[in-house]
Amino acid sequence: MTSDYDLVVVGGGPAGSTAATAVALRGHRVLLLERETFPRYQIGESLLPATVQGLCRILGVADEVARAGFTLKRGGTLRWGRDPEPWQFSFSMTPRLPEPTATAFQVERSRFDEILLRNAERVGVEVREGSPVRRVVTGDGRVRGVEYTDPDGTTRTAHARFVIDASGNTSRIHGQVGGARVYSDFFRNLAVFGYYAGGRRLPEPNSGNIFCAAFDAGWLWYIPLRDDLTSVGAVIAPEHYAAVQQDPRAAWQDMIKACPEVDRLLTDVPVATEPPYDRVRVRKDYSYWKKSLWTPGMALVGDAACFVDPVLSSGVHLATYGALLAARAVNSALDGSVPEERGFAEFEARYRREYGVFYEFLIAFYDMERNERSYFWSAKKVTRVDVDEAAAFAELAGGVASGDEAVAPTGPLGAHWSAAAAELEGAVDRLATGEDRVNPLLSTRVVSDTFRTGNDLQEQALYGGPLDDSAPAAPDALKVTADGLSWVAR
Repeated sequence: MTSDYDLVVVGGGPAGSTAATAVALRGHRVLLLERETFPRYQIGESLLPATVQGLCRILGVADEVARAGFTLKRGGTLRWGRDPEPWQFSFSMTPRLPEPTATAFQVERSRFDEILLRNAERVGVEVREGSPVRRVVTGDGRVRGVEYTDPDGTTRTAHARFVIDASGNTSRIHGQVGGARVYSDFFRNLAVFGYYAGGRRLPEPNSGNIFCAAFDAGWLWYIPLRDDLTSVGAVIAPEHYAAVQQDPRAAWQDMIKACPEVDRLLTDVPVATEPPYDRVRVRKDYSYWKKSLWTPGMALVGDAACFVDPVLSSGVHLATYGALLAARAVNSALDGSVPEERGFAEFEARYRREYGVFYEFLIAFYDMERNERSYFWSAKKVTRVDVDEAAAFAELAGGVASGDEAVAPTGPLGAHWSAAAAELEGAVDRLATGEDRVNPLLSTRVVSDTFRTGNDLQEQALYGGPLDDSAPAAPDALKVTADGLSWVAR
């Protein structure tokens, strides 16, 4: 049984719904295949403004998300670095994006993801849940569709001009593009996480902030989802895996007790018993990328493509931004305005750059923490970045460094990272004192690079394009249409 589409999207999470919606909005025929039935549980509840104020506006779902009653997030509060007291930052870092456009939400992903998926249906996407994809269909040197199983067990084939794999870190088909994943040794960590039925909140106006606190074994996140629900997770070294595997709940609570700043917020608060929040879950070795993100007829987005350490809440942003980039390439190829190869080259260059700036920020951010007695933190220094990983990053980031000496952690790339870490640390010190009239984080290259694309995405949604000419991904980079959905040649 076969059918034909312009695009088949595999996976109905934020990346899949974004790609499908952005192509359907241009009038193309889109099929989305999701192996589960929504609503379903997913981790990754803390969003960035680029997703809420930029991407959701482009997709036409911002008002519905705003009405959903999610916890408002103005920034982050951290116990991190030399200062023993927590410090905080606000997303209101530019006068062009003041509140409320410089805010985000803490979301229950089961609800947020379903809002995006149902929006995709409303704009014309054919959504089939309970339909796992078995394999891709190829022919004449390109991907031409997928084979899947529908809910009644029937095997079906969907042919399409393009396929986008947005099926997450457990994707069964990502190997069709770019070979095996490249895992980061520097960020090779383990996360164990669960939920409490409530918890104390930070003082207003920052009660909705994510709170991240470093401690000897790693760091903890504390995300206020509802008055009666808090997500708490520990990111620790993989050496703890045996203890976590033996008793995940006990290991999770031991980590919380080892971090006084978080433990105090949970004193006398019971763990959640409401499904699906009653379980303690584990994820390991989750920072990775691919050597290539597309092949003729197929692209990877979201966790099928890459993921990086979650301390900056970048997961949904990277997933949805990459999906929007892929949708632009599909739309431009389908309408004939930009050839497939050119459009997907732009997709890959921009996606790699965005992953690269978050990766670089996180190296600098980890380097800030001063806990020399800790095995975890002594391994999280710029000087401990493996030479092979530095070389892989240089290749990933496209021109950040070149040559054997340049990619060594003790060479120019290492000096580049060390300077970024020192600049960031200095800005955080000034932020904590409150002496600067403007946010000192704005003055650092690593912060401005990290949030540039997000600001551009918000300005695209609000004003039809960035207010400044930001640095393009390449000298001959394509421009973006006013609706944010396609490429056009300069």
